[in-house]
Amino acid sequence: MPSPVLQEIHRGARIGWLRAAVMGANDGIVSTASLLAGVAAAGGSAQALLMTGVAGLVGGAMSMAAGEYVSVHAQSDTEQADREREKAELKANPQAEEAELAVIYVQRGLTPALASQVARQLMAFDALGAHTRDELGMTEQALARPLQAALVSASSFAIGAALPLAVAWGSAGAAMLWWLTASTLAALATLGVVAARTGGASAWASARRVTFWGAAALAVTAGVGRLFGVMLA
Repeated sequence: MPSPVLQEIHRGARIGWLRAAVMGANDGIVSTASLLAGVAAAGGSAQALLMTGVAGLVGGAMSMAAGEYVSVHAQSDTEQADREREKAELKANPQAEEAELAVIYVQRGLTPALASQVARQLMAFDALGAHTRDELGMTEQALARPLQAALVSASSFAIGAALPLAVAWGSAGAAMLWWLTASTLAALATLGVVAARTGGASAWASARRVTFWGAAALAVTAGVGRLFGVMLA
């Protein structure tokens, strides 16, 4: 009786959308909070703060969508070109491609005889799939998905940007900048923990990393805003 197949849970299939979601949310929080911190430090009015926040949210979400779609589509085009090139090589010289596959398996630890046998069987079963996976390093889970990346990035950016915008709307005066800083750093730490848990990484390292860079962005933009506020006063 054959042994039951273990159903292992791996997180590699989440890489595409998780990267886009984390980058979008992080950028939404940091860029919008930094814009608001700079305007607040320069002495901007409540109306100016809200206009800045809304413009940052809408413009940033659209920019993220466009940027992700274009960049990931470029990756997808490269992957497709590599597959087409491999398909042509398989058609032109299948024996050489089989030998190339056998060499790859020898490098991974198989004996030459077993590597040749494995390469022959995989070539007979799905030659292009074998070369795409083992020569080019492409897997179905890691393939570029431009539309998914664009939608996830834009949505997560808007959600992330909504937090500092809500803080700016709900508070006023000098206290707003402190509330904005505290809530932004807390949100970034939470984002780092959630992203790490989803991807199976260290929560502490992830939270520390995103919080540090968020604090640096806030400090720099607030400093620049204060400088311009003094110069224009």
